[in-house]
Amino acid sequence: MRKFLLAIALLSATLAASAQNSKNMKWFNQPKTWKAYPDSLTMTVDPDTDYWRTTHYGFIRNSGPFYYQEIAGNFEATVKITGHYEELFHQAGLMVRIDNKNWIKTGIEYVDGVQNVSAVVTRDVSDWSVVPRNDSPKCIWLKLLRKGDYVQIQYSFDNKDFKMLRLAYFPPNVKAQIGMVAAAPGKKSFAVTFEDFKVEVVK
Repeated sequence: MRKFLLAIALLSATLAASAQNSKNMKWFNQPKTWKAYPDSLTMTVDPDTDYWRTTHYGFIRNSGPFYYQEIAGNFEATVKITGHYEELFHQAGLMVRIDNKNWIKTGIEYVDGVQNVSAVVTRDVSDWSVVPRNDSPKCIWLKLLRKGDYVQIQYSFDNKDFKMLRLAYFPPNVKAQIGMVAAAPGKKSFAVTFEDFKVEVVK
């Protein structure tokens, strides 16, 4: 009986913690189809969605689904991503954002049949850098560290060996949004699963 009651108490505490975490999360551009679980988020990314600002293409887009929480100060965000990319520029990853003119997104972006580890840094205008992967990895793990006036991005395909992708300026002493982002700029939707998303305060 004691074990049963203890199990019920632990389950109640877990559900309460999950509910509390869910309350901290908000949608910007909520997709039509999605489901949040205690340790994962699945969604079908709607077509004609994207994030970009001016450079080269001449347009501004802020329409991708973004599931985020707000936090001030230094933090590290981590997540595992499994995407079923099919069309040019299908993408999924992490985003840290202040507003429409100040944001960084990173993750996988699908270009010419190849998955690319990608980062876009936007301060009024966007830039883009990629590392092509010809082996089409099933999953990617990301770490995004915000500290002081910078963001550091690391990635891994085994959750052990992490490589640095980008170190970029990011405005300090401003509350930011951090969360899971995706986009499908073309005509096809795609499915993506985010697992073990965590945000931890760092000194």
